[in-house]
Amino acid sequence: MLDEVLRVPKEAILAPLVRGPLRRLHPTVVTVAAAIVGVAAGVAAWQGASLPALGLWLLNRVLDGLDGTLARSTGRQSDLGAYLDIVLDHVVYIAVPLGLALAAGTPAAALALALLLASFYLNGASWMYLAALLEKRSAGAAARGELTTVTMPGGLIEGAETMVLYTLFLLLPGALVPLFGLMAALVLLTVIQRVAWAIRRLR
Repeated sequence: MLDEVLRVPKEAILAPLVRGPLRRLHPTVVTVAAAIVGVAAGVAAWQGASLPALGLWLLNRVLDGLDGTLARSTGRQSDLGAYLDIVLDHVVYIAVPLGLALAAGTPAAALALALLLASFYLNGASWMYLAALLEKRSAGAAARGELTTVTMPGGLIEGAETMVLYTLFLLLPGALVPLFGLMAALVLLTVIQRVAWAIRRLR
């Protein structure tokens, strides 16, 4: 919901970070580093180390934004880099709630995790194939002036909202089941929102 609004300010904030020594790094190195840090956040959550997990999660988010900024500022954008970024983001999106659910160790947490991951599965189908269709129709990222390689169809839950909700997961592990349920419900509403949009626009 907020990603399109925040994308340009985020770029302006991160741009100074890639003007120094970081400029020498390949963007894919940053992408992989972000994924390692994100998986480490999931492992820390599994071990009950909430504050280290939170710190690693927030560092993952900074690095995840930094790789694209670095690629654009150094002219090293690539389809492979964008592809790896999405795939590794999803690895992290699985690792953190999985670690938290394992730490909780209750049937309720396991069920809430299953519902959350099921909603992610549907959400992936709802936006990734829609993005492909929009690119096919020349109504994608380039046509819309987006900074991303392919268009990211909007919805109620996007990257910014995911960051906030995951932060709450890590800050409030005692409320994991209702928070997982809340995010699953919001993601499913996002899927319905996109399907309704597609029915209206893709006929």
